[in-house]
Order: sequence, then structure tokens, then C-alpha cells
Amino acid sequence: MASHGARGGRSGNRPTLEEVAARAGVGRGTVSRVVNGSPRVSEATRAAVEAAVAELGYVPNTAARALAANRTDAIALVVPEPETRFFAEPYFSDMLRGVGAEISDTEMQLLLIFAGNDRERRRLAQYLAAHRVDGVLLVSVHADDPLPDLLGQLEIPAVISGPRSEAETLPSVDSDNYGGAHQAVEHLLSRGRTRVAHITGLLDVYGAQRRTDGYRAALRDAGYEVDERLIERGDFSEEGGRRAMKALLERCPDLDAVFAASDVTAAGARQALREAGRRIPDDVALVGYDDSAIARHMDPPLTSVRQPIQEMGRCMIDLLLTEIADRRPATSRGLERRQRVLATELVQRASS
Repeated sequence: MASHGARGGRSGNRPTLEEVAARAGVGRGTVSRVVNGSPRVSEATRAAVEAAVAELGYVPNTAARALAANRTDAIALVVPEPETRFFAEPYFSDMLRGVGAEISDTEMQLLLIFAGNDRERRRLAQYLAAHRVDGVLLVSVHADDPLPDLLGQLEIPAVISGPRSEAETLPSVDSDNYGGAHQAVEHLLSRGRTRVAHITGLLDVYGAQRRTDGYRAALRDAGYEVDERLIERGDFSEEGGRRAMKALLERCPDLDAVFAASDVTAAGARQALREAGRRIPDDVALVGYDDSAIARHMDPPLTSVRQPIQEMGRCMIDLLLTEIADRRPATSRGLERRQRVLATELVQRASS
């Protein structure tokens, strides 16, 4: 029985790069550049190679190419949080959408990995030590998280969503947490509110620290003293927002506005305010952070600081692909192109 070879190729075998080159009348290297998307090829040559590829039914052997280049063509999106938090907070799904949209134009595979406890971290460390991915995106990094340092030791390119501190050395992409918080508090003060409370995020996350810094600075810039009793620690969760709001009302019943570190936190604060018989915004104005779907669907709709989360995801992929292509030690590269901060925007709605 005759075997069915690929069109135009050797009987029973896949067409080779050399056969595509012969059909197109170019060298093997030129075909490789076209297949790999190099811009260093004329349009006429590109058209001839693409026609030969189509005629022969040539399929690039990506596995062999990756092996030859010591590549896996895989990127891991690592979330050092419990799965429950990932699915509860819109921030993570928006980030995943941005990353997915950007990586879809490449040949890279995206792996989603949770590392919310010690067992998962140990398993992840073993996986990364085997160099099964070309690079890592780290989302929601806490100050004491050992993963960034592990990636440095393993010399695996990595980008994190927000620096761990002002002295961050890894590439990072973040929103302007300080400026966004400052604008939120300025807005509340401009509405005549004078007792503006703040429910923080997890303060071992640098972005949450910067939002609290922005809150403090906006009050000082407007001539107000910062009353520490008006600041209550939260954890970015709805229940954390509810608990913090109850504590604030007990301690400072005369407060007339709240800036919450996330929309999810603001949803919990709203619940506590309603339980206490406080009307929003008549008695207490409320502003959140993220401008997620939660903000639009709250009653009343929530004023919120919009951070471009999907754009952050796209920037992280762009920066990581650059890091993968440029494996020189981080100390030999400038940080200015490796730490990006995207602008935020206050979206005003009926809650304030």
C-alpha cells in the first residue's frame, strides 16, 4: 500500500526546510528567517517562501527548534495566592486576559500555576529548577516571598506585577498606586468631605503601601493632619473590608468618606455601612480601586480608580519576551526600560 507523502515533499516524509528553500529559490537561512518572523527579509522573498511553504505543506518543527535553542517555548504565570482569592478578585482575571491576549500572537504556551502554600511552593521550586519554562510572570508578590530570589538563583527570566519595594531589581510592571490614591482622596475632599477614612490592602504588598502613602499625602497637601484612627488595615477581601469598616465606625463614628484599597474591599465596606444605617453617599462617600465589574454593578455604582490591568498584563509579556531574548545579567542592563509604571484614572460614579 502506497504511503501518502506531504504535498511536493519526499514520499512518506514531512517536507524539510531545504525543500522549501529549493522550491522558493532561496537559501535555508532565508527560509528560517521567514518562518521565525524576522523583519530582515524583503517582501518579494517573503512571498516566495510563504508560497513554497503552502505548496509543500511545510510545518515548522517547533520542538526541535526549541531544543536547539535551549528553549521550552513555555511561560508560567505564577500566582502566590490561594486559588479562592484568584477566582474571587477581578484583578487576577483581568490580568490573565491581558497576558493571554498578548501571548496569543506568539508560539509560547502559557501555564497557570498557583503557589499559595508551602507545599505548592516546594513543588513549584522543583518544577522551575528543571528549567521547564523559558520565563515566569509573578502576580501579587508579597515582600517576604522567596520566589523572586529563587528565580534569580536559577537565572530564569522573570517579570513581576509591581515591585516588592522601592529598591526592586527585577523587571516589573505596575500602575501608579500613589497617584491613583492621591487623586481618589483629592476627589473626596473636593466634595466637602473632611473625615476621610482609609481601608488599606495587605501592607506586605508594595502597591498597597503606595496607596496608603498617596492617601496620607493627599490629606497633607490639602492642609489636613493625618488622623491615624481613620486608617484601618484590610486584606483586599470583601470580608476584610466589612470588618475594617465596622472597626472604623466604632472608633470614628463621625467619618464622612472612605477610600478603600480595592473594589472588593469597598463592597465589604458598603455592607457594613448599610448595616449601620449609613446612606451612600449622603452620609458616607465611598471610593474603591481597580474599576472592576464590581464597581459598575454596585448599588450605588462605585467611584473607583481605574488601573489598566489588561494593559499591565500585555506589558508584562512584552517585557518578559525581551528578558528571554536578552539573557545578560540584570546588573548589566538599565532598569529604566525594565520597570514600567502605567497611569491611572479616577472614574466618578454615584457613590461619591
